[in-house]
Amino acid sequence: MSEIKVNKISPRAACGTVTLGDSGDTFTIPAGATITNAGTANGFGATGAVNWQTTVKTSGFTAVAGEGYFVNTTGGEISVNLPAGTAGAVVGIKDYAGTFDTNKVTLVQNGSDKIGGSTDNPELIDEGIAVTLVFVDSTQGWLVTDSGLQSEVSAPTFIEATGGTITNTPTCRIHTFTGPGTFQITRISTVAANNALAYMVVAGGGAGGGANAGSTGGAAGGGAGGFREGRNNPITPYTASPLAAACSALTGTVDSFPITVGAAGTGQNRDKGTNGSPSTFSTITSTGGGGGGARAPSPGSVGNGADGGSGGGGAYGASTCGTAGSGNTPPTTPPQGNNGAAYSNFESGSRPGGGGGAGAAGFPAGGNCRGGNGGTGVTTSINATPTAFAGGGGGAAGPAPTAGGTGGPGGGADGSSGAASNAGTVNTGGGGGGRSGAGQSCNTTGGNGGSGIVIIRYKIG
Repeated sequence: MSEIKVNKISPRAACGTVTLGDSGDTFTIPAGATITNAGTANGFGATGAVNWQTTVKTSGFTAVAGEGYFVNTTGGEISVNLPAGTAGAVVGIKDYAGTFDTNKVTLVQNGSDKIGGSTDNPELIDEGIAVTLVFVDSTQGWLVTDSGLQSEVSAPTFIEATGGTITNTPTCRIHTFTGPGTFQITRISTVAANNALAYMVVAGGGAGGGANAGSTGGAAGGGAGGFREGRNNPITPYTASPLAAACSALTGTVDSFPITVGAAGTGQNRDKGTNGSPSTFSTITSTGGGGGGARAPSPGSVGNGADGGSGGGGAYGASTCGTAGSGNTPPTTPPQGNNGAAYSNFESGSRPGGGGGAGAAGFPAGGNCRGGNGGTGVTTSINATPTAFAGGGGGAAGPAPTAGGTGGPGGGADGSSGAASNAGTVNTGGGGGGRSGAGQSCNTTGGNGGSGIVIIRYKIG
């Protein structure tokens, strides 16, 4: 292969023409080579394209064919003089600061050149507009071949976030936290309504009470963890619980949100169950469920149910009739839970109450040596499946068990069999069941509550 090295190729005659090769020949530009056009390029199929100048224009100027300009009219109106029209010449203008609607740009023709077939000077008055003009001929002059607005460029329309276990529905994304973590929003939508965050925050359930051996009084059920839910339809559509306040979703911002998932209360030997721990997300805090009262010889206060998201039930503590724990403590609107049921005398025996649930208060004791049922929980489809949460634990009296509330199947154990009390279901905030001491040679321990959960849901389609 031959090689010619020269610094310049010129025609023989002044202002002549130089032809490279013959028809059908191919010329290859190697990688790394640069071709710089300092004149006019014709016949390359690039008519209508401009080289955009990144030095922003802030005052009137004369455009050069083949160049595009970013024009900032923040300081006032600007006139742009178009170059002399030659066929194929092109000029571009773009609103740099989105201010053409306040301070316009006037396009001034050169001499007798027309713009769009008219001798009038047109004005650019749309915010964010960009136009490309190509000179065609003396009849039409400069014609607009391309135009657009900045708003036509797609901007983020939905939230982007990380954290927890992520699942999707066709229109929503769901983040589920069964333990502590961080909900991190990395991008929000330019459509304000799409930044709504539906949420469900359930605290840990309280544990049921225990009893001393041989007791006929039994022990009470623990209260469910506090339940709080918010959403905005139709932005985050799903079938919510009755406790979801209307238009109560949170608004997402680019930020990190620590998530706390409340631990369950633990059953104690011949003592009141401990309260569950709170769960938190952003400004929402749900209180742990109250522990259920115990059947114990002393002190008498162990028979009282504890206050909490839902209150624990009351039992016969020593010589004291146990009171019910108060739910919705501290108060929220809608309420995060309900009261437990107090100890009650029934027929010839004493009977402990059930713990409160999110959907109803704990139930008082009934006949046939049964403790009170736990208050029912509530059902929501925030996780895309109808699921019950925050039911209260049942109280236990004598040898017969009792049912726990929906979502927290705590219940008193069969005293004659020595079976352990039922615990609240994990990650539902259910209250633990009380444990009777009837027929037992050893003191008993109440059932643990169920741990809490946090779920966040937002629109993605």
